[in-house]
Amino acid sequence: MAFKRWLYRGGHPNSLAKILNRGWATLHSLGIFPGRFVTLEVVGRKSGKIVSFPLAMTVMNGERYLVSMLGEEANWVRNVRIASGKAELVHGIHEQVLLEEVEVTQRAPILKAYLKIAPGARPHIPVSKDAPIPAFEKIASKYPVFRLKTIN
Repeated sequence: MAFKRWLYRGGHPNSLAKILNRGWATLHSLGIFPGRFVTLEVVGRKSGKIVSFPLAMTVMNGERYLVSMLGEEANWVRNVRIASGKAELVHGIHEQVLLEEVEVTQRAPILKAYLKIAPGARPHIPVSKDAPIPAFEKIASKYPVFRLKTIN
């Protein structure tokens, strides 16, 4: 757990984490892991180049969601906001998507479901995966959640 927190000290990946993320993004893109492991590709807000992020996707009630385990300042969150939610999801196939930010009041059950499927996120979110929903409500404003919509 301490190692995973060290990789993202200060809310951003260190050099080792960047290398590991690049590798995971490549593997997730191939679609050889379960469908919940995806790569999000979005235009970088500073570079203008496509930037890839490996993420765990949560599915609830037929809706797909991406959660930022590092909170508001995560690069992918900032890039998605600047790109007006337009991105590409890669998981064996390429899918044009629109990410719509979920209201804080609706995030708690999604955060709970996310922690159940994303063990790598647990050191970064200060609530147990088995905590009751009210515990997630208390931290929901700190962790952006985005609903995925396919763009045809």
